[in-house]
Formats: sequence, C-alpha cells, structure tokens
Amino acid sequence: MEGVSRVRLFDGPLDLSWRHCATTSDFFADLFALRFQASRNDYREVHHSIGYLVNELIENAVKFRAQGEIVIEASMDSEHFKLKVLNDVDGDDVSEFQSLLANITVGDPKDLLIQRIEANAANPDMAGSGLGLLTLMSDYGARMAWIFSTADESDRICLETYASIPISQTHN
Repeated sequence: MEGVSRVRLFDGPLDLSWRHCATTSDFFADLFALRFQASRNDYREVHHSIGYLVNELIENAVKFRAQGEIVIEASMDSEHFKLKVLNDVDGDDVSEFQSLLANITVGDPKDLLIQRIEANAANPDMAGSGLGLLTLMSDYGARMAWIFSTADESDRICLETYASIPISQTHN
C-alpha cells in the first residue's frame, strides 16, 4: 500500500464550484495512473476510472455540503484505488441524502441504474437521482460506504464517503 495523498479544497473568495471538481479529479487521475504509463490502454482505462470516481464524489460533496472545506484522501495498492471524501452537510439535507442512499443500495446496482434512467426519462426535472453513484457501483465495480457523525456545530453533520474501485495492474 502506498501512502495517502490528501487535498483540501478550502471555501474562500473563489467559492467552491464545479470547476474545482474537474481540476481536482484530473490531478488525482494523473497522479495515480502514472504507474500504468507503460501501456497506453491500461493508462487510459485507469486514468478514466479514477477521474470519474473522484469527480463524482467531489461533485456530490460540493452539491450537498455546508459551508466549509472538503478533504479528499486517496491511495492505491496493487488491486484497488481507494478514496475518502469528508465534508459537512447541513442537518436539513442529511435525511434526504440518507433516503437516497437507502434507495440506491438495496438491490442489484445494474437493475437499479436502469430503473433510475427510466425514471429520469419520464421526469427530466427529477433531482438527486443517484445516477452517478449507481453508475460507479454498476459499471465501475465501486464499493461504497458512508458515515454520518455529529460535527462541531449542532446543525451540521460530518459526512465521510468511502469508495474503492478495482484496478487491474498488468504492467508494473
């Protein structure tokens, strides 16, 4: 297991936004895909998978966060890329997010993904569908976990999101 790389996205004059998600996910994908550069196909596959995972989880953190920083920690061993994203969530948003998680973590991710795509097609204005998380679980083999705990401020909850995706390392 390699060391952990940690990035903190601070809220400030520029305000955390979508552009920070893409830039940060590209950074992690570039950093962790380097060991695969001997094979162009392996490199592109690993780079894409890591970039998609990181971007999706940072976008969720930006979308659902309370004011404050987002901390991203990543590591990779010979078989898995592992990611942890920490951010605070307003207490009001927690139950809605927990309800979404309850709906997308019961059953086969491929079946649930199809159901969600169909539901979104029928109702294009539907928000918070969980499609990104379901795609990670269904198409990328992501294993996901979430921990909700009391933050320092009473109206906030600290959310820790964990994800792991398989990485096939054919070239060392």
